[in-house]
Amino acid sequence: MFGPFLGYLWCLVRLFVPGPSGRQRYNVLAALNAVSHEVIRVANHSYINAESVCALLRRVAAAGLPRPITLVLDNARYQRCHLVQSLARSLRIELLYLPSYSPNLNLIERLWKFVKRECLACRVLPSYEAFTGAIDHCLNSLGTKYKEQMTTLLTLNFQTYEDEPVLAE
Repeated sequence: MFGPFLGYLWCLVRLFVPGPSGRQRYNVLAALNAVSHEVIRVANHSYINAESVCALLRRVAAAGLPRPITLVLDNARYQRCHLVQSLARSLRIELLYLPSYSPNLNLIERLWKFVKRECLACRVLPSYEAFTGAIDHCLNSLGTKYKEQMTTLLTLNFQTYEDEPVLAE
């Protein structure tokens, strides 16, 4: 469907721009192995909630990773709920919650930024299926096509600060 059009007050011809006819969601919840850069993911077309996080935890546990497993999460309410925490305990997965407003400490945020830049930026995709296919293809190609970029992007180098006084003397 053609949706919004750009102003016709100062031009003679109306210019129609493809716009979404309705909102469709494609949610990807993933866990990134910080050493091997393997991505374990769960996707759906509705909403991310505690059940989605539990599905990801089950996938991580079934992946046969060496123990102990620590999953770094942000402070979303659906990640901190009792259901998720009790399942993590039963699967022997430690949940580590980052401080609020610190996405730069989470490696998966670097991956999402890369995926958006690589397969979605400055592109109009003809359909929802092409949109989801582009994301899936990019995520499936991380270990092959994008392997070199992943080794430089997903390093464990983080800038840390010592206990310095805020005010200079």
